[in-house]
Amino acid sequence: MHYIVTGGAGFIGSHITRTLVERGHEVTVIDNFSSGKRENTRGLLSMGQVTLVEGSITDLDLLKGNFEGVDGVFHEAAIISVPWSVEHPQESAAVNVMGTLNVLVAARDCGVKKVVVASSSAVYGDNPELPKREDMLPEPMSPYALSKMTGEYLGAVFSRSYGLAFVALRYFNVYGPGQDPASAYAAVIPKFITRILNGQVPLVYGDGSQTRDFIYVADVVKANLCAMEKSVEGIFNVASGERTSVNELARLVPELMDVTVRPTYEQPRKGDILHSYADISRMKHELFMPDISLRTGLKETVAWYRNNPG
Repeated sequence: MHYIVTGGAGFIGSHITRTLVERGHEVTVIDNFSSGKRENTRGLLSMGQVTLVEGSITDLDLLKGNFEGVDGVFHEAAIISVPWSVEHPQESAAVNVMGTLNVLVAARDCGVKKVVVASSSAVYGDNPELPKREDMLPEPMSPYALSKMTGEYLGAVFSRSYGLAFVALRYFNVYGPGQDPASAYAAVIPKFITRILNGQVPLVYGDGSQTRDFIYVADVVKANLCAMEKSVEGIFNVASGERTSVNELARLVPELMDVTVRPTYEQPRKGDILHSYADISRMKHELFMPDISLRTGLKETVAWYRNNPG
């Protein structure tokens, strides 16, 4: 098969690309390197089945020029910073909304069979109901969250109106090798690890009782591939279905790194939700069952950061 991965130089996109190539597929990566890293593509390009196109999803002609003859599109490209979207709502929408619309239009016009889009648990907002279910009413609280919700609706419209198969995956807290510690998205794990490696203590905002649903990036890749390969459509939570407190994480990460450190507690960050975890019944029934535990995923992640300092 020949697949497109937009944002294929990013954290999740590069993992998807590598797995596709390892399975014998041809991949075209489209990335403008606004947040993706060139080093994420260097090893992939040497594998011979990857073509890199430097450009933006805001360029419809570029997308159409590369979508011809493609079997499916994994749409990972986005501006993912919630604070930046609040400060720059128009620019955020230009990429996350209009860019997604461009991807769908290009896919429709070029005869692409299916588009799998990265959405976000941010669409649920701060609704206190747990666990989060796909049929809950979205309550986006930032331009970023609104853009992800809009992308889901656009995909549903293209499915109904044009017959373009479409899946939206609502990622919860994804972590794993290669994640940028400076990332605005689910970065508590790489921040904990890199601070400890640099001789610093982990920073916890608030009292640490807040909980998150962490999922290892390899399981996220499996969710994407299953979403593409199976005859499914619609919205799926992508998570472990388990709650882990930041305090638990602050205990487990040093333990796995064979160090004894106590975190420093600081004031809660404005806008942080207290608890989040997913109902993954639909994912388990129609896609796959995540099988990488938090402890196992953290061991792999710690090992990567040890071997890739800086």
